[in-house]
Amino acid sequence: MTRNITLTISDEEAVTEYIATQNQKYFDVLYTRYSSKIFGKCLSILKDEEKAEDATQEIFVKILLNLSKFSGKSKFSTWIYSITYNFCIDTIRKGKKDKSILVEDMTNEHDMAEDGIEDRFLMEMNVKRLKVVLEKIPVTDKAILLMKYQDDMSIKEISGILSKSESAIKMKIKRAKQKFKRIHKEIYTENLNSI
Repeated sequence: MTRNITLTISDEEAVTEYIATQNQKYFDVLYTRYSSKIFGKCLSILKDEEKAEDATQEIFVKILLNLSKFSGKSKFSTWIYSITYNFCIDTIRKGKKDKSILVEDMTNEHDMAEDGIEDRFLMEMNVKRLKVVLEKIPVTDKAILLMKYQDDMSIKEISGILSKSESAIKMKIKRAKQKFKRIHKEIYTENLNSI
């Protein structure tokens, strides 16, 4: 029965029906649709399968407890990805003493000029190299690049997820791309020189 519902009901309808009836089958629809995606996002950020599984379960508990707070102002998927990214970042912050992850970038208006790092550079990169470089950059930079380029979120959506202004998000993306390009150059220039 849940299989038929899964194919025909929208996320928003499932939320509304679950809130109205408390019938588990409606929440199961959401779980079926999003559990593997959330696990994948947790794994890419936390880099540990067991932690990603635990995080996925805790995130679904948070979603269940906060379902009545979903206002419909954004897509349901954006709302749950917001919970996912914030949960993973909080998990890392609690578990690490590395202050470089915790440092917030200061937004400077004159830095908002074009960063000169073309999106094409990131989009055309070899997948293996992309993964290697993503593992080397701070998790907050990795998360914002994944939101922008993997999840294809708009600046406005990312702004809502991270509770920052759109100009601050643009700056964070710019700086994350700069770090990405610098690390890529360091890794692959060194490898070329050592041949």
